[in-house]
Amino acid sequence: MTKLTLGTHPFLLGFEQLERLVEHTAKTGNDGYPPYNIEQTSETSYRITLAVAGFREEDLAITVENRQLVVRGRQAEDCNDRTYLHRGIAARQFQRSFVLADGVEVDGAGMENGLLHIDLKRSAPETVLQRIKISTGDPS
Repeated sequence: MTKLTLGTHPFLLGFEQLERLVEHTAKTGNDGYPPYNIEQTSETSYRITLAVAGFREEDLAITVENRQLVVRGRQAEDCNDRTYLHRGIAARQFQRSFVLADGVEVDGAGMENGLLHIDLKRSAPETVLQRIKISTGDPS
């Protein structure tokens, strides 16, 4: 018996890209930094909240690349001649990616109390009814 995967199931035509997307998502090794929450704020909207304490707005970049929401953070190194007795707060950079479904768009972003909020909105898909004419003979 052969195992049916998402891309080879006979009723799911053209979903090979979705299977590759799931494989890619499983392979991305995020180290858990920064921690984040994802919440559904209404029937058609979501909010991603990342804990980015110590980062300023200009240290962060939010982009959408190929249906992936990418959040990057890079803090500038301290230029001051400081002598640390203990440095437990390291200036570290990160990249966190989220895959967006078709119809999901970024509605806005804001920072408050060390938390970066990214609001997403899902638009309702249009109902398309297409009538296919049946011709006789070879369809090609």
